[in-house]
Amino acid sequence: MSRKKISLIGGGNIGGELAQRIMVKELADVVLFDIVEGLPQGKALDLMEARPLDNSDVEITGTNKYEDIHGSDVVIVTAGLARKPGMSRDDLLQKNLTIMKDVAGNIKEHAPKAFVIVISNPLDAMVYTMQKVTGFATSQVVGMAGVLDSSRFRAFVAMELGVSVQDVVAMVMGGHGDDMVPVVRLCAVGGIPLTELLSQEKIDAIVKRTQMAGGEIVGLLKTGSAYFSPAASAITMAESYLKDKKRVLPCAAHLNGEFGLDGYFVGVPVVIGAKGVQKILEFKMTDDEREELQGSFNHVKKLVDAIQL
Repeated sequence: MSRKKISLIGGGNIGGELAQRIMVKELADVVLFDIVEGLPQGKALDLMEARPLDNSDVEITGTNKYEDIHGSDVVIVTAGLARKPGMSRDDLLQKNLTIMKDVAGNIKEHAPKAFVIVISNPLDAMVYTMQKVTGFATSQVVGMAGVLDSSRFRAFVAMELGVSVQDVVAMVMGGHGDDMVPVVRLCAVGGIPLTELLSQEKIDAIVKRTQMAGGEIVGLLKTGSAYFSPAASAITMAESYLKDKKRVLPCAAHLNGEFGLDGYFVGVPVVIGAKGVQKILEFKMTDDEREELQGSFNHVKKLVDAIQL
């Protein structure tokens, strides 16, 4: 039985980390694509030489040719500029839009049956662009954001309480921006509601830190943005697809009236299995939650409506 194939578009920090995680897990053979000559080839060779130490037999290829992504089962897109201090994700729109249109056209031509996971920012606008340019079914294209944002929320709760991250459940919805919606009511620690364990003041601080978490890392790094946690998030999604795990993951998915929202990609809980985005799990929200989600959606809509496709 031949191994699955994952192509990574963008050989920067996230691309390299994605390749390593796939290699260690032996999830699939990897094609690492970048327009910079030598960069993906060098990273691929470095990883190939690490395989004996990780007991991994996957093939890792670096390339500057889109033809090499032919036959991919999954394509993960990280191509684009990363944030620098003082920049919002929205500031990247026009430059990354040009890149995303080119990437999408090539994925449409060379990997038409792939499940596509978009990481590039501004996330919700980029995944919308990917789906529109490729014309792929909306179940075949998804944005990585909610998995990362929820992981950050879980990490901060675990750090505050001094408990295992494994016992913290959390859900962050909405757009991947400063107005994302950590749904506090759905956060639990070992089944105990977070509101029973922390004061409102501490919960509010964790919510705020979650919303600003990407910027916090950008401010510390000064020369780029987060890459370990975004890569881990995308691999969780890819693995659920390839292994038909049907994980319930908050992702930027196309909405057709769910939560009263329509026509755009926004972070909601979805089931990812062998058919891609298999369903959206809709639930009753409080008036406050719905209002926050609507506000986040309006921001996404404004950004997407500025795109001329």
